[in-house]
This record gives sequence, C-alpha cells and structure tokens, in this order.
Amino acid sequence: MKKTLDDYINDPDIINEPMPLREIYAARLKIHDETKNMTAEERAAYYKAGTVRFLGKEVAEKLLVPISPV
Repeated sequence: MKKTLDDYINDPDIINEPMPLREIYAARLKIHDETKNMTAEERAAYYKAGTVRFLGKEVAEKLLVPISPV
C-alpha cells in the first residue's frame, strides 16, 4: 500500500514537531521513499516530471536542461 502524505505527517518520529516542520519533513520522507531505489537517470526523470507538473510543460522546457545519457 502506498503511503499518503498524511501517513508521513503522523509518523511517530516527527509527531512532536510543529505542523509546518512536520509538513516539510513528511514531504522529504515521501520523496525519499519514492526515490530510494532509483538510478540517477530515474531520479532525474522523477524530478523533471515533478517540475513539469508544477510549472507546466511550456515553462519547464525553457528552464530545464535536457537529460542525456552519460
């Protein structure tokens, strides 16, 4: 089962932190869990996809450097 952001926010390790910090920590934990077994290329594609979702394809294409094989 895939964990939601709420699952991470309620993680016992961060439950005593103030809510703004818990949200940041939860997001970092979620990203870590999603990317921990990825190769460098997979991780770059993961972050690029997130950037495109956040900024939109047209803006992201102007800002991002193309991912090329090493």
